[in-house]
Amino acid sequence: MSDLSAENLGLKRVGQVYRNLGYDELFDHEMQNEEGKVSANGTMMVDTGKFTGRSPKDKFFVKQSPSQDNIAWGSINQPVSEEIFNELYAEVIDYLSGKDVYVTDGYCGSNPDTRRNVRFITEIAWQSHFVKNMFIRPDDADLPGFQPGFTVYNAAGLTNPKWQEHGLNSDVFVIFNVEKNIAIIGGTWYGGEMKKGIFTMMNYWLPLENILSMHCSANVGKDGDVCLFFGLSGTGKTTLSTDAARKLIGDDEHGWDDAGIFNFEGGCYAKCINLSSDSEPEIFAAIKRHALLENVVYDDDGNIDYADGSKTENTRVSYPIEHIDNHEPTLKAGHPQNIIFLTCDAFGVLPPVSKLTKEQAMYYFLSGYTAKVAGTERGITEPQAAFSACFGEAFLPLHPTAYAKLLGEKMEKYGVNAYLVNTGWAGGGYGVGERMSIKATRSCINAILDGSIKNAEFDQTRFFKLYIPKELPGVDSQLLNPRNAWADKDAFDATANKLAGMFIQNFKKYISDNDDFDFTKAGPQV
Repeated sequence: MSDLSAENLGLKRVGQVYRNLGYDELFDHEMQNEEGKVSANGTMMVDTGKFTGRSPKDKFFVKQSPSQDNIAWGSINQPVSEEIFNELYAEVIDYLSGKDVYVTDGYCGSNPDTRRNVRFITEIAWQSHFVKNMFIRPDDADLPGFQPGFTVYNAAGLTNPKWQEHGLNSDVFVIFNVEKNIAIIGGTWYGGEMKKGIFTMMNYWLPLENILSMHCSANVGKDGDVCLFFGLSGTGKTTLSTDAARKLIGDDEHGWDDAGIFNFEGGCYAKCINLSSDSEPEIFAAIKRHALLENVVYDDDGNIDYADGSKTENTRVSYPIEHIDNHEPTLKAGHPQNIIFLTCDAFGVLPPVSKLTKEQAMYYFLSGYTAKVAGTERGITEPQAAFSACFGEAFLPLHPTAYAKLLGEKMEKYGVNAYLVNTGWAGGGYGVGERMSIKATRSCINAILDGSIKNAEFDQTRFFKLYIPKELPGVDSQLLNPRNAWADKDAFDATANKLAGMFIQNFKKYISDNDDFDFTKAGPQV
């Protein structure tokens, strides 16, 4: 228990305050509170209720000075008035006051010069367990003097019956107050709201300090060569960066400053659907005591059926990065040599791997094309084509070109190579073709990492003007040129032409009188 008072926590009164419990203590609380079940190998399993993914339509920022001048307002960054925030904040405080609460303190950012001290106040133990996994855990010596720079009040059991009067989208709310350094959450138990909420704030703070914040995973080879993997949920960031031959820096969120790459987090958050020890051995082995499984299906003996997506396709596991044997303990490394943009092409027309020019890299970074994969957001039950700027638009408070400008500057300064890798469909679109195998994708990645792809002979595709290798070890040559993998060539041409048109239409929003970001000539042509 903790000596933190209600006043320290911003509450009116408190019951028991459980601050920074150890993993075994959290496990005991989860069992005593009947918050979950234990798997056959001792891993805690919880259900997140009706929300098995984020609720992006319920995320808001308080519109006030000075942050309102920096935020790119729109469907992603929705405004809410200070008055409505204050009303809901008061309800959150009332709701949590008098309850037993779990207080979890952590760092976001492995660089001590730019990290943020974050405090999470939750009403259930497994949510404390989740953020303990995901954020960097302070040393015992640092905890007594820990002062939060940002606080998240998670009142998951509180809904907002006045949401229509407030002009919100549902009775769920996730609201950020930049000036007060506070976020409030109500109506959803999904732990990912806390993880991605702080990522969103890092995407606000760091670029204003000329540091690039990125939705990417990162690993480093034995010779110090760093690779970044950009991509949305379900495209393979965690899977492909977790490589027995390379040290994992992190699987999802990083910064890039003058010293190099640094992880924001202290853990990993991997998708579990169809997980196996053969295809993803490192992640499979990371699922053990101290990990936390979400929404998996299991039998009476706690044996998990990873192929069962009946609760959600977005089954997940969070675990401390220490569960990956071959991780980089400092969570930092130098500047990258290679950047890989991962896309899950539901149309089945993009090549498994393409070498990009600098201009193409900027085009595809700003386009952020992928498919939303089932379960990662409410209402998504099958892959849908989507353009998400910088492969993470849902988490970008500033205009996407702010991040693209920083990426371009750093790529130029450090001579970084860029590639586009499709982990989606081949031989046809979703429902006709087949999903690219992890084995084939890893062969593409290995050719990038060992440099052998540079020795390949390249063709250029018709519609997208992408440079593709004619041959690569471990990859069927029919796959390397996606048109060859389709039985109906006319259908491929029509589909590729359609997708190219979608790219062109999407990119128009980045073209203005200022031509700094007019990379249309590097994009597809119809």
